[in-house]
Amino acid sequence: MKKRDFVFNIAILIFLNLLVKPFWILGVDVAVQNRVGAASYGLYFAIFNFTYLFNVVLDMGITNFNNRNIARHSQLLSKHLSGILILKLLLGGLYMLITFGVAAIIGYDTLHFKLLFWMAINQFLNAFILYLRSNVSALLMFKTDSVLSVLDRVVMVVICSILLWTNILHKNFTIEHFIYAQTASYVIAALVALAVVLAKSRLTRLHWNWPFFMMILKKSFPFALLYLLMSFYNRIDSVMIERLLPTGTSTFEAGIYASAFRLLDALVMIAYLFSVILLPLFSKMLKERERLDTILTSAFSLLFFFSVTATTILLCFKVPVLQLLYDEHIAESAAVFTFLIPCIIPVSMTYIFGTLLTANGNMKLLNLSAVIGIVVNLTANFILIPRLHAQGAAIVSLTTQTVMAGIQTVIAFRQLKLPIMLIPWGKVLIFSAIIIPSTILFAHYFQGNVLVALLISGMFATVVAFATGLLQLRFWKNLERK
Repeated sequence: MKKRDFVFNIAILIFLNLLVKPFWILGVDVAVQNRVGAASYGLYFAIFNFTYLFNVVLDMGITNFNNRNIARHSQLLSKHLSGILILKLLLGGLYMLITFGVAAIIGYDTLHFKLLFWMAINQFLNAFILYLRSNVSALLMFKTDSVLSVLDRVVMVVICSILLWTNILHKNFTIEHFIYAQTASYVIAALVALAVVLAKSRLTRLHWNWPFFMMILKKSFPFALLYLLMSFYNRIDSVMIERLLPTGTSTFEAGIYASAFRLLDALVMIAYLFSVILLPLFSKMLKERERLDTILTSAFSLLFFFSVTATTILLCFKVPVLQLLYDEHIAESAAVFTFLIPCIIPVSMTYIFGTLLTANGNMKLLNLSAVIGIVVNLTANFILIPRLHAQGAAIVSLTTQTVMAGIQTVIAFRQLKLPIMLIPWGKVLIFSAIIIPSTILFAHYFQGNVLVALLISGMFATVVAFATGLLQLRFWKNLERK
């Protein structure tokens, strides 16, 4: 794939997601929290992250393994699909048993279990959609995958908008209605994705093949282990807040953490889109022994520009941004927001270099690094959450993500013998030296509308990026030559 094709597909993917997901996260999701309250949403958020911890059972690394494998051997699509569909159903049953078993052990009550059942169903449906999409992206059908990546959210936006802003529920909207809307949306998206994959594979029937199941699980186990380890240090924070703090305080603090986390989640979604394209692309390029320098430099420049710009602007305007979104608890959210938002910078780096290591098959090193991440995260959370509550969890999250990004970047450079000048150091330093103090000064003196301020700041950052060469003015001509 040419560099121009890579950027074009990234642009389509980001464009579609920017049309839908920001409105979902910052419009619908925020409206839900404002409607049901911080404590009720905090309970939902804690249970959601609890169900996320066991997602590895739903997938067992199959999605990443399948993406990498089908990208290299597309002729295996029909054979693997016929067995993996059955395997996914079996793993879904195992996931439900484990999730409910652990929930009982840690003391979940009737209300917890009521929400947990439907949220576990949603996790299964979401994992099923991601597996189906891994086949689509592995076949380099990036435009189709772009549509599938937003389909569930489009349906959710429609359903939740009706429930929230019409009188159909007579203003009795609850967190349960939010969960049911997600279930309906995932079902529709899963059926559409399944139809697309079946059309490409021309699958006629499913095969029960126990040796095949064992072979797939054995090959995907390193990916499953990595997913499990990463899930713990990425999602354990809110679960620990809800479990470590006293009753009453716990759900409120989890809600405050969720309100600050929401914007980070929106940013992470954009960065994640790069990995969706990079994993099959890296896998194919490594197999064919193509040079990675051009694609890596492009991905790094784009994600560095995005993550540093977003972090700088949001930190400088954090209070007015939070006031724009939420009705209450602004000061508490801002304290957590200060440490959560910068996480997008190290997370963006892991989506480049961690994805590269995954494509190269360096799973043992990735898993060892993830173990370090868990040790850092759990140790620090046990110390800081009882003392600093949600803010302590945010500090731990930033620390963990920074450590992980550093480790994976160093490993990638050493394992693939990448040139150190692959990163445009001079442009990075000059861009940062201009954009950070300029945005701070602008935020200090600007007294107008916050949306106008964000727009001006973003436009200024873009101009600076082109002026410093971090992004190129004659980008498309340069891409054509490369």
